Amino acid sequence: MSRRVLATGVVVLLLGGPALAADGSPLPPQNARKLSEIIAKVEQRDDFRYVDEVGWDSGAYTVTYYTTDKAKVEITYDPVTAEPK
Repeated sequence: MSRRVLATGVVVLLLGGPALAADGSPLPPQNARKLSEIIAKVEQRDDFRYVDEVGWDSGAYTVTYYTTDKAKVEITYDPVTAEPK
């Protein structure tokens, strides 16, 4: 009997809750824009030189990049709209 209850609980957790990444943070929603689309927007910014880091935390992407004058820029993007927050 206890195995059945445990198995049911696992199924409920897997189907009922949000998907989680390996680090325990929620994954982007299914209607999220592709990360490549967000990076393309960053690459079109004035004085863009290169992307240093992309992170996912608290339901948003954070992109860190450097400009041609070596300034460090960090922007947080909404995953659904692909617009800065």
